[in-house]
Amino acid sequence: MRRWAVSFLISVWALSVVKACDIAGLSRRAWYRDDPAKMADKKDAPVIEALNGLIEKHNRWGFWMCFHRLRNLGHQWNHKRVWRVYKAMRLNRKRRAKRRLPHREAAPLGTPPVVNNTWSFDFMSDQLYSGTRYRVLNIIDEGVREALDIVVDTSITARRVVRTLEQLKSERGVPEAIRVDNGPEMTSSIFSEWCSENKVRIDYIQPGKPNQNAYIERFNRSFREEVLDPHIFSTLSQVRDISWAWLLSYNEERPHSSLGNIPPAEFKRRLLAENSSFTL
Repeated sequence: MRRWAVSFLISVWALSVVKACDIAGLSRRAWYRDDPAKMADKKDAPVIEALNGLIEKHNRWGFWMCFHRLRNLGHQWNHKRVWRVYKAMRLNRKRRAKRRLPHREAAPLGTPPVVNNTWSFDFMSDQLYSGTRYRVLNIIDEGVREALDIVVDTSITARRVVRTLEQLKSERGVPEAIRVDNGPEMTSSIFSEWCSENKVRIDYIQPGKPNQNAYIERFNRSFREEVLDPHIFSTLSQVRDISWAWLLSYNEERPHSSLGNIPPAEFKRRLLAENSSFTL
């Protein structure tokens, strides 16, 4: 601060160094001496250069791995000095590695008006009045736009997803395909093995292309606008109760423009009546 004051008095008020140092209470020796921060950078330059060289080649190495490698290379800096520089370079902050996914082909979104042809599901998140975060799993049948389930909990793992699919399987069978994004629950071995065992094709959308899963995205928007945003929930039970009531209304009462302004349940009944050979 005093160095800044001296610099200000010299540049703005055109005072001499002697007068400016006297006013700011800084000795002329301190003024002419290099900035301590700059001196530290110069002093630690070899350590910084050595660490940069290591991290460039081995970006997943932690501090002790780097320190011992430096020692093996012949550097005699003690661990306290290396740790100080390591922290100053912010190398102690965990860096998330980019998750590499297999190439995803763009699949056509059009789904025929057939029951159990393609399901899609996606996750949403919100919080209770207390600040507790919770997740929502929405599952729909794309062919008839029917909402199959809305799962609410603080944590929804891949096992929970499979358990929900097993319950739907017992009630209505399995679809030919499930359209999902590339979240960890959908790319897990638990989910993929369940689909393989039940002969269900997984249609992964391309990363960063939520429009390729537009049916569930549109459902999420309606759920957000009509359930999550208008209400302040205190407990998960409240979220579950209101969500279930909304799901029933969505299927049985809410007109759907893409179905000719009739509810999904009515569209499904007419569809099954036209094809009486189909049994659910």
